[in-house]
Amino acid sequence: MTHRLAFVLTGFLAASGAAAQGTETAENDAPAAVETVAENAPELIQSGLNASLEEYLWLNRVFVVFADTERDPRFIRQIELVEQFPEELIERDVVVLTDTDPAAKSALRTKLRPRGFMMALVGKDGIVYLRKPEPWTVREISASIDKNPLRQQEIRDRRQP
Repeated sequence: MTHRLAFVLTGFLAASGAAAQGTETAENDAPAAVETVAENAPELIQSGLNASLEEYLWLNRVFVVFADTERDPRFIRQIELVEQFPEELIERDVVVLTDTDPAAKSALRTKLRPRGFMMALVGKDGIVYLRKPEPWTVREISASIDKNPLRQQEIRDRRQP
């Protein structure tokens, strides 16, 4: 992801520099470039009430966070932990889906059947690799993803020229 971000930023800076005809320096363009990239990136944390795992199959890993209410301290802590290092999850093609309404009986709740607070990690292949009743740090989540054979293959593919 670091390489992709650098590539995107480089391309944006080069294009904006050409458009400005050299009147602005790359240093002045950098904050605008970062904002533009952030605006165009898919939203990391999304509501899972109307989502199904099938729409993410082979595209994204899905990290689902369930709670009975959005005021659950464990839910709040998990979202804070995710927001601390979002780039680590984006690099691993993760989408975070939240569901804090048990009465809605969403497709995610029907499939994963949480009881109170629960987080689950679903791989790109649709397999549930992890279920935990307590919040995890991004480092713990990333380590769990990196152990997955599909992720290891992605890493190997990126290393090859």
